[in-house]
Formats: sequence, structure tokens, C-alpha cells
Amino acid sequence: MNKARVYVTRMIPEESINELRKHFEVDVNFEDRALTKAELMIKAKGCDALITLITDTVDGEVLDAIGAQCKVVANYAVGFNNLDVAAAIQRGVILTNTPGVLDDATATHAFTLLLATARRIVEADKYVRDGKWKGWAPMFFIGMDVDRRTLGIAGMGRIGSNIARKAKSFDMKIIYADARRNPQVEKELGATYVDKETLLKESDFLTLHVPLMPETFHYIGEKELQMMKKTAVLVNASRGPVVDEKALLKALQEKQIWGAGLDVFENEPEVLAGLTALDNVIVVPHIASATSETRINMGKIAVNNIIKVLSGQSPETCVNPEVLKK
Repeated sequence: MNKARVYVTRMIPEESINELRKHFEVDVNFEDRALTKAELMIKAKGCDALITLITDTVDGEVLDAIGAQCKVVANYAVGFNNLDVAAAIQRGVILTNTPGVLDDATATHAFTLLLATARRIVEADKYVRDGKWKGWAPMFFIGMDVDRRTLGIAGMGRIGSNIARKAKSFDMKIIYADARRNPQVEKELGATYVDKETLLKESDFLTLHVPLMPETFHYIGEKELQMMKKTAVLVNASRGPVVDEKALLKALQEKQIWGAGLDVFENEPEVLAGLTALDNVIVVPHIASATSETRINMGKIAVNNIIKVLSGQSPETCVNPEVLKK
């Protein structure tokens, strides 16, 4: 009997590819770039399962091109805004993601951006590398204090809670806004649930960890930025479109807020012209989960989900459980 075929849209850890090959016929895009939608429709045609990245759009048109034999799309990410959930439900295709294993890495990365922005680390590093440093000076690269300041967290899920725990070592006051309260974090860490307006007005540091949905598109825009403190720092390690990039650029240029640390962007891999010219913003290329252990564990979850689905079992991390009931 022919083995089921799995297509992997971009190279992931070798351990994951090797595990897939024990069970299935596997094709991999070895080019270090995201496939276009048209390329994906051609290369994945006829596959029984697909491992995708957040750079891959999988909608009804793509699923139809792949064929009705496709049973599962395993997204190599915790977010899945690149997948058309409704189209998958309509066609009976199971969608999965990789939650949990990247919480530590993402939270650590977001807090790193917070600290690096506050203490102007990247700016100071460049100054030394450019040979401009001539000696210590008392007013040199004055940054922002982090200890005992107010940390605002938009989205107190697994990653937001992880950041809150890290913030306690800096004796920070923690406030948060979310669609629902998190009593555990409130009890354990003394976090205070507030509305969005209070979050914006009171945060010295505001870090974003909301999923990208129609309700959170441009969660931070011109109106929100104007409500923030002029000494505030914004950190985004969730999804780029959560922030109105044009409004953020203007706010940074006009010093409406003090600085920003950005891991994600509205139109990746494009970065809005002007952002990279500013000293009060740190920009890095969507690397929040980029640790070897995290990426290997993400691969394990994606592979295990495919093995389970193609053997007639339910996956561990299904994002459209409606399909499982059919």
C-alpha cells in the first residue's frame, strides 16, 4: 500500500523531517523562502497532510487545489491567522498548531526587547562598534528604569502570564487587559485586571500578547498611542497587524511615546520606511520562538499531530474541533 504523502512548506528541524519519513512519503521545500500561494497550490497538490508556517496562506482555494484527500494542515506556530478556519471546517480538514512549547522562549524574548529598549542597548552597541566611544560620560545613553515600574500586559494567556512572572523579579506592578479575567495570575502575582483605557494610560511598559483577530486588528492605533505616557515603551511580540505601524512611526517620531521593541511587523517581511532610521525603536526579524529546543519541540507537536490524524486518531492541538465531531 502506498504511503501517505506529507508536504512541508519550508525546512524545519531535521529531527522532525526524519520522524515524518519513518511513516510517510515526505516532500520538503528546501529553498530558504516562503512559497507563493500559486507555488504552494502546485507543490502540495495530492498530499494527505501539510506542515505550514505562518507565512503560508491556506484558504479554500489552496485546499481545493491540494485535493479532497488532504486530512490535516499542521501549522508550525502557535498562531494560525494564516489558515482559513471556516474553509477548513467546510471541507473537513483538521487544523492544528503548536501551543505551549514556545511560551518560555516568546516571553523571554519579549522581556528582552523591553529591557533592551529601556536601556538603549542596541543604540549603545552600535555607538561602540562605529568607533564613536571616547570615554565615560555622566549623561551618556540615559535610559528608563524598569524596577518598580508598571508593566501593562494586553492578553494574559500563557505567554502573558509567563511575562508577568518574570516581571515580579523586577518588583514591577502588573496590570492587564483581556477578554476574560485570569484569577490565577491575580492571586499568584497580584496582577490587576483593568480596562483597555486604564492599561494604556497607566503602563510604563506595555507588551502585546493578543491573538490576531478582526477584533484585535490595529489594537494599538493613533488614538491608543495618544493615551499612553510620553515615557512609555511599547513591545510587540504577538502579530504585526495588532499595531497600526504608520501610527506607531508617527508616535515615535514625535516622541508621543518613549520607545518601542518590535519582533513583528504589519506587512512582513517589509518594515515601514522610517522605522529603521529611529534610535528609539528596536526591530528584530520575528524571532521570538527562535531557540533550538523550542523549534525542535514545535516540530515534534506538528509531526505527532499528523501521525495521529493520518492513523485515524484525534490530534493533540486542534484549532477547529468542529471537524472532529463530523
